[in-house]
Amino acid sequence: MWRTHSCVQRSHSCERLLCSQECEHGTHECVRYATLKLMPFAGLRVLSFESRRATEIAELIRRQGGDPFVAPSMREAPIENNPEAFAFAERLFRGEFEMMILLTGVGTRALDKILSSRYPPQAFADALRKIAVVARGPKPLAVLREMQVPVTIPVPEPNTWRELLAATATRPERKIAIQEYGKSNPELLAGLRARGAEVTAVRVYQWDLPEDTAPLREAVRLIAEGQADVAMFTTSIQLTHLFRIAAETGSQEAVHNGLRRMVIASIGPTTTEALEEFGLQSDIIPSHPKMGFLVKETADQAAALLERKRAAHA
Repeated sequence: MWRTHSCVQRSHSCERLLCSQECEHGTHECVRYATLKLMPFAGLRVLSFESRRATEIAELIRRQGGDPFVAPSMREAPIENNPEAFAFAERLFRGEFEMMILLTGVGTRALDKILSSRYPPQAFADALRKIAVVARGPKPLAVLREMQVPVTIPVPEPNTWRELLAATATRPERKIAIQEYGKSNPELLAGLRARGAEVTAVRVYQWDLPEDTAPLREAVRLIAEGQADVAMFTTSIQLTHLFRIAAETGSQEAVHNGLRRMVIASIGPTTTEALEEFGLQSDIIPSHPKMGFLVKETADQAAALLERKRAAHA
């Protein structure tokens, strides 16, 4: 729970800053009081990649004494922008695959949603029940259980491509589809093909880059040049799009190294998992997966964490 502060004008305990509920005053004297009294970010430059709630998160960062730079990173893509998924579905329904590997829970759910826009709602699950199904970790496993699809091979922890290759090493299937969401895994694809497998990557696109990528490109530059202190991620696709722009500008390594010297805050487990897939660790995960908690708890810890991380990478 957030710590409350006493409002200077009333005896009640006002939590407007902490839980985003309206203060009874209508004005925000209590918010301004708390902001003046406690400035945890102390001027640190804080990057956010929020799109829909960009203005809101910038204000939350500012209230905590941070210097916000918000780079909207995504917009919803029309379902028809998934020709690879629909082409895969036609082949799956014709019985052309012997195995399907599901890498992420978010991607599994997105693929099911996309295919349901064109085919009967149960068609994807029915087709999966006829072939071997591999779940890379607990997230896709949970989604497949919801779909009532038996999992042939649950990949053991730490659920990397290495464990996946080991878990499927003795399987006879050679016509394999792999669900990808955001980032491809060339090592996994190469390992399967080295066995003689015919591998089809099924990329799922729920989100696209924003129409104006200039702020995102500027965020890439700030990270690569060490001009930012904190990075906040509220969904895994923000990270994917950040590195997509970094790849376009040839600065992937610089961005990766820059992030390792920054404080990284993740809204929750799915985003944290995406960070790990990019070889990064989250420094802060809020006690509740809400934007207000994310900003406040990051502000409380950022200065000390930043000092330690920069000393370690000096």
